[in-house]
Amino acid sequence: MAHRRAGKTVAAICDLIDAALRKPNARFAYIAPYYAQAKDVAWGYVKQFTMPIPGVTANETELRVDLPNGSRVRLYGADNYDRLRGLGLDGIVLDEYADMDPRAWSEVIRPALADRKGWACFIGTPKGRNAFYEVFERSKGPDWFSLRLRASETGIIPPDELAALKEEMSEDEYSREMETSFDAAVEGAYYARLLTQAETDKRITRVPHDPACEVHVSFDLGIADATALWLAQFVGREVRLIDYIENNGVALDWYAKALRERPYLYAPLILPHDAQARELGTGKSRQEMLESMGFRTRIAPRLSVEDGIETVRRMLPKTWIDEDKCAAGLSAIRDYREKRDEKRRIALGPLHDWTSHAADSLRYLMTAYEEPAQRKASPKRVIAGGWMG
Repeated sequence: MAHRRAGKTVAAICDLIDAALRKPNARFAYIAPYYAQAKDVAWGYVKQFTMPIPGVTANETELRVDLPNGSRVRLYGADNYDRLRGLGLDGIVLDEYADMDPRAWSEVIRPALADRKGWACFIGTPKGRNAFYEVFERSKGPDWFSLRLRASETGIIPPDELAALKEEMSEDEYSREMETSFDAAVEGAYYARLLTQAETDKRITRVPHDPACEVHVSFDLGIADATALWLAQFVGREVRLIDYIENNGVALDWYAKALRERPYLYAPLILPHDAQARELGTGKSRQEMLESMGFRTRIAPRLSVEDGIETVRRMLPKTWIDEDKCAAGLSAIRDYREKRDEKRRIALGPLHDWTSHAADSLRYLMTAYEEPAQRKASPKRVIAGGWMG
């Protein structure tokens, strides 16, 4: 974990090449949050440090170098981590892991290392207490090596430059980017502070299912992208997020099966407006498909994204979240943030990345929440013969 311009990417690339030279017929990979980012940030270094080696060939199309001993180093993007599924790896570098979907590691990369007993190197700069923070906390165990480089300690950036950066950056930005603080607020994160408060209030915990209450399910329906479902119970004025489901590249019947396997009594499913659009192949909308599978449905209120985000912010202080069953969704909404034009210092709306599906689904859920009606006081009975008789 290192401050900006500390040289962590260069060091990690050199580690990959060194390991590939020492082990014949091995496979090593570098992965960035986006494939284009891997090409921009790392490909030049890979070629620079391997081209002097006799017998090396570079494949520009696949961002791959083949070494004379049969080993290979290749670049990937976490935006399409399924591309690594089924591979066997002897080592991998995950650069800027704080910006990645943590399922890239748990579902695809970690199994790819298993049979070869490969190693993984996580590098980056903190962005709040997300999956990178969890890895850093876990790295204190005996099977890990951990290094933390703060700008105030390394001497890599001259003192006058650090002083200038302090003047131009906010306190949170400087603490996060230069002093590697996990506690500094992530600029543009919509819900991070509210979720931190929920942790402080012990509202992120085990949240049991109440069999007496219906379970409300909200969908963010993807086609090429993921589909995300939040499962919640509205108990009084509390919102209890008890479960979360997300998958990619599967049909609606997969989600229907996942819902039926759970012992819940469902309220009408909450769908976005595009669920009413008819598909060319079937002539049916996804709302009609779900209803044909036996589910009742309703469409979420039509609000702008900005108004929906404000609704979620208003509702989170009275929301309880199951930390185990909702772990994937919680990780996503914690990282959900606005896209910024750093040159002009303006916000460009929500950043569409792996966090968007969970955040959109939560927005539909919260906007569909209906405040319990206030119970009206019973009218006083008038007894005949009284003074009002």
